[in-house]
Amino acid sequence: MNLIKYQIFSKVVEIGSLTKAGEMLNLTQSAISHAISSLELEFGLSLLIRNRSGIRLTNNGERLIQHIREILQLNEKLNQEVAAIKGVEIGTVKIGTFSSVSIQWLPHIMKLFQNQFPHIEMKLLDGNYFEIEEWIANGTADFGFVNMPTLQAFDVVPLQKDRMVCIMCSNHPLARQSTIRIEQMIDEPFIMPVAGCDTDVKRIFTQNKLIPKIKYELEDDHAIIAMVQNGLGLSILPEMILSQHSDNICCRPLDGEYYRSIGIATTSFKNVSPAAKKLIEFITRWVANRTPF
Repeated sequence: MNLIKYQIFSKVVEIGSLTKAGEMLNLTQSAISHAISSLELEFGLSLLIRNRSGIRLTNNGERLIQHIREILQLNEKLNQEVAAIKGVEIGTVKIGTFSSVSIQWLPHIMKLFQNQFPHIEMKLLDGNYFEIEEWIANGTADFGFVNMPTLQAFDVVPLQKDRMVCIMCSNHPLARQSTIRIEQMIDEPFIMPVAGCDTDVKRIFTQNKLIPKIKYELEDDHAIIAMVQNGLGLSILPEMILSQHSDNICCRPLDGEYYRSIGIATTSFKNVSPAAKKLIEFITRWVANRTPF
């Protein structure tokens, strides 16, 4: 059946490896290769380029992968609708998320949601802001947590504002202040989140027409915190990330109103699957009713 071949092809593209895709689908590499070759023969087109560095899509594959993902999404939605008519809530929901949401929100949300809807499976795709938007746009994720405003045109529901704060080691001279002015930071060594994670920080400096003295650039929030704890520089991070860190670190609000805005985005709330719709509604209620961090 073509749907099985589509599922295999989509998983190979997502993972970037025939062997790893086979492990996830509980199929041998030979079975994976045969399914891809069969699909290429059926289409009369080459879809993948295989070499020592891995696999990548051909131009033909690039043009077709989005349509194949849409077919798989529609099939998933069809199965969920049939189950809903029968009074059963089933399905798989793929969620794009970044680290602070994965740590602070999702464990609580997933536990409560699974208690209520045990037959709906959740799969998490962890990435930066840019990657999550790309996953939503190409159908890899049903929806995702995003930093608003998004770069792409999505349907978005706002969830919560997260204050941006300056972090420094506890013995830093600026730690004696109740708030930090942006201009006080520009002569200090600064630890900048890398592209895809730096949207809010760059916006703050741009708004103030200032350029930080960047000493290190890191993607992982916890790595940034560890560098700050060891006195290697200052940084600016969302408050949500810092709720569980206290050893040798000092957090001070910035002088001014600086926030990141967390929301949920999808290509169309009208067209999401029943399972994804239930989860989005559940998350929205949970965030609205919880105590802010």
